[in-house]
Amino acid sequence: MRESVVAMTPLDIQRELDNPFWSSLATRHADIAQGGTLARRYPPAISPIAGLPGVGPANIAALEALVEIDDDIGTAGPFVPALPGNWETLDESRLTQMIRIDASPLPEGDVDTSVLGARDVAEILALIELTKPGPFRSRTIELGTYIGIREGGRLVAMAGERTWVGDFREVSAVCTHPDAQGRGYARALMGRVINRMLRAGQTPFLHVRSNNTQAIDIYRGLGFVRRAEYPLLYAKRTS
Repeated sequence: MRESVVAMTPLDIQRELDNPFWSSLATRHADIAQGGTLARRYPPAISPIAGLPGVGPANIAALEALVEIDDDIGTAGPFVPALPGNWETLDESRLTQMIRIDASPLPEGDVDTSVLGARDVAEILALIELTKPGPFRSRTIELGTYIGIREGGRLVAMAGERTWVGDFREVSAVCTHPDAQGRGYARALMGRVINRMLRAGQTPFLHVRSNNTQAIDIYRGLGFVRRAEYPLLYAKRTS
């Protein structure tokens, strides 16, 4: 049966997620955001994520002013701009937003986890490069709490928090090394990340590429439901 888009009440709270990256950059993460009323982005060392409240010429000009030549940005939501010729499109696709309104806790698994910090960044970046769950940079860990699982001292799985919109918290960077797949690590880590959010009175949400049906099925099994779908743009400024 086709899954319907979830409805939440009150509607004014739901609307905070309609433009998630802009909402995060303009509110909870405004203290670290670059830009102003027309466009915002995270500092490049934290994330390439950017957000716009509209797609007029002034918004595009404001976004371009935040991006150095050869730097890249990624954005998704209702306002994805048509960039001028001095940009190279690296990826255009669709992003599905899922939300977990079920407040029941998840199993956390019988595994040992640890909080990841600055000392772990090199290993994190190597795991991200191998598994490609989405953009992650040297200071992304400043956006929330990230936890990991090690085998023989090697980081083999991780998950954590990224954007933050009101009382909605984004689950992100869920990945497992190919050598460690099939052991339930992703579910265990997501259980711990989500339960932490629930204890804080937060509602978990996440983003996944719309063509990644395997991941979407896993997230459904954890109680997430589809809320919306947006265009995704990842581009580099070339001049």
